[in-house]
Amino acid sequence: MITTPVTELLGVDLPIIQAGMSWASSCSALPLAVSNAGGLGVVAAGPMRLPDLARTLDEVAAGTDRPWAVNLPLYRADAEVVIELLLDRRPPVLIASQGGPRRYLDRFHAVGTRCLHVVAGTEHARKAADAGVDALVVVGAEAGGHPPPAMVTTQVLVRAVVRAVPEVPVIASGGVADGAGLAAMLALGAGAAQFGTRFLASREASVHDEYKAAVLGAGIGDTRTVGRGLGVIRAVANDFTARMLDLEDSGAEEALRRRTFAASSLKDAALHGDVAEGKVEAGQSAGLIDSVLPAAEIVARIVREYRAARDSLPPANAPK
Repeated sequence: MITTPVTELLGVDLPIIQAGMSWASSCSALPLAVSNAGGLGVVAAGPMRLPDLARTLDEVAAGTDRPWAVNLPLYRADAEVVIELLLDRRPPVLIASQGGPRRYLDRFHAVGTRCLHVVAGTEHARKAADAGVDALVVVGAEAGGHPPPAMVTTQVLVRAVVRAVPEVPVIASGGVADGAGLAAMLALGAGAAQFGTRFLASREASVHDEYKAAVLGAGIGDTRTVGRGLGVIRAVANDFTARMLDLEDSGAEEALRRRTFAASSLKDAALHGDVAEGKVEAGQSAGLIDSVLPAAEIVARIVREYRAARDSLPPANAPK
């Protein structure tokens, strides 16, 4: 066990959170493997149809006696319907993003669910804390998917939020792929780290093998941020990102950029393996990952690496 304010809050053994990743963890296998290994597995509700989500929640609840979570992007057109489904299933933890926490907090607290909210700056962190969230997931610029608009790095952003909102536990997300990264985030004052891209490259992640191969093949400089003004994403460089960057750099009109952005999808890459034209969302930490492993082995490896990193730090000698 590695005990922190976050592990005590959530009832988990380890400060290792598997990010809710559309399609990759829109299933039961990956969240179950992480939760049963001592971390917090997260079902990604974002792209799921209601019957599929209900079945998956039931599978996770039946498959573990450990805490688990659901990630809900509040921009879903039917978010209220999803919220009602989740309230009926009573997940131990809810991780909400892309919307205000006052919309859901009271209802989930009433059924005993811990509520975490994703933020990308100190202002939003303060508002979420004042609303009464149980913890904050702080996402830095290195993250795959949707990095913060200001593109502040995880190291700086986590430290800023910890200082600005010291009363609320923080989970650091973005650029963390191993135990040394976990140690660094805990040293900054976070109580846990969220791992996304590392668990993309797991056997249980429900994405196409070509997607996983694209992540393994990417170096630390091989992701791109595209979609300025449209909802920026970070994805592995491919034909789609090159086309978007050409349009953005040339000052193309918004309508053309919007059509080009919308013509590509994460689903094409994740489910159909179109890693040339699809959105292969992944973080810069892809360059630190060189193997697809069972999720439980990833968790165990992170713990070993964390302990090695902690033990390698030089002692602080008393001043003479």
